[in-house]
Amino acid sequence: MIIRSRPAILEDVRTLAELNRQLIQDEGHRNPMNAAQLEDRLRGWLASGEYRTILFEQENQVVAYGLFRETEAKIHLRQFFVVRHCRRQGIGPRAMEELLSNVWPSHKRLTVSVLVRNQTGIAFRRAMGFEDYTLTLDIMPGQRRLPPRA
Repeated sequence: MIIRSRPAILEDVRTLAELNRQLIQDEGHRNPMNAAQLEDRLRGWLASGEYRTILFEQENQVVAYGLFRETEAKIHLRQFFVVRHCRRQGIGPRAMEELLSNVWPSHKRLTVSVLVRNQTGIAFRRAMGFEDYTLTLDIMPGQRRLPPRA
């Protein structure tokens, strides 16, 4: 099974937005954006160069993507997604290998954020060599309560 990678272009935004929507669902993210809003956000990121996206294709069909931001010191992988019906076929590890070997410079620190309820995503990223470093905790509006008094 041959997987080809290529940088995303603006014409890929609709496909990326749909995959991003599926990613949001799969990981249980709170993001309320609809398809049009996701398209607008992705279009802005790609047009500005703020983020880069690599698409992974098999038989001219997108099977995965990675969206990341590169700074002088590090690379932050913001989104990584394998199409649902293509999972458990080795596509994720091959795509990550391509990013690690041919896209990202080896001298930069790599970071990724994963929602704690996304246990499959956490396990995959750990298997790819990422290690736990930080934990971010939230209190959402309307959920605030006073701490118990001693």
